[in-house]
Amino acid sequence: MARNADEHLVTSRVKLPRRVVERPLRQVAKRLLMALVVLFVTVLIVWIDREGYHDNSDEKVDFLDAVYYATVTLSTTGYGDIVPYSDTARLTNVLLVTPLRVLFLIILVGTTLEVLTERTREEWRLNRWRSTLREHTVVVGFGTKGRSAIQTLCATGLSKEQIVIVDPSNKVIEAANADGFVGVLGDATRSDVLIRAELQRARQIVIATQRDDTAVLVALTARQLNRGAKIVAAVREEENAPLLRQSGADAVITSASAAGRLLGLSVLSPSAGTVMEDLIQQGSGLDLVERPVIKSEVGKSVRETEDLVVSVLRGHRLLGYDDPAASPLQLTDRVITIVRASNPPSQGGAE
Repeated sequence: MARNADEHLVTSRVKLPRRVVERPLRQVAKRLLMALVVLFVTVLIVWIDREGYHDNSDEKVDFLDAVYYATVTLSTTGYGDIVPYSDTARLTNVLLVTPLRVLFLIILVGTTLEVLTERTREEWRLNRWRSTLREHTVVVGFGTKGRSAIQTLCATGLSKEQIVIVDPSNKVIEAANADGFVGVLGDATRSDVLIRAELQRARQIVIATQRDDTAVLVALTARQLNRGAKIVAAVREEENAPLLRQSGADAVITSASAAGRLLGLSVLSPSAGTVMEDLIQQGSGLDLVERPVIKSEVGKSVRETEDLVVSVLRGHRLLGYDDPAASPLQLTDRVITIVRASNPPSQGGAE
């Protein structure tokens, strides 16, 4: 996976999608302004009632003494050099100055309390996320290929909460969080990073890295952590596809070759290219859907089904629609059909 030279990754960590909050500098500025307002109000109260205070140094309280007394009183318990001695001044201290002092202290420690609260809340969210995450999808790489794969998965009904993105770029993970996805910051070739993504409990893994050698290492690590997950990977060079299959990938897509074939098909037949592009874009026009065979279809040929069946998956064998062995259909078969996106089949969901 490509790494930017200006990025230094100290450690891997899980980043949950965050709610939009106020900027920290603005929060600090607001608290500072509130503290100054409280201080100003306290100075004003002492200055108005200055005749009720006694200064041990010169026995009278001027404006500077009022500022000094207000500052010391709000931040500490006071030094006793300036004290209220009249009943009015003491009552004012009880009813106004003391509450203002409490408010001042709350404002000062508010930032610390908020940080502690935010950390506790984030830790609780992270623990809850780990305890509830099951049968999810891990996507390694959030570039063009990764985003396209996620769009297809979401178009088939997979929720964003069931997708975890792994990428070494902090900016990429922040972009994923902004889109509502959980992100894990780190190198996916490391097992500890994939464990943070709970890959050992994942149902399927999509490897969409920028480099083929990285994809091979990720596939090896992922298969070691999860023997039963479906692993689908993309490579740039077709010669690396067999190596990736040997590394544990169930399906390998050669992105450069696939794009080239689509270009060639579009040159020979622009309409056929349009149909193929429509088929690989889930959620609009025609969709390729894999579903189980329903009871009413058992014993029938592939041409007798209501949907347009193009292939039959029987065990580990993929049979074409024109293969004599594909018919009759069996209850344990799965069929790959072409359906209208606006009318998805009710018999089973796409995987």
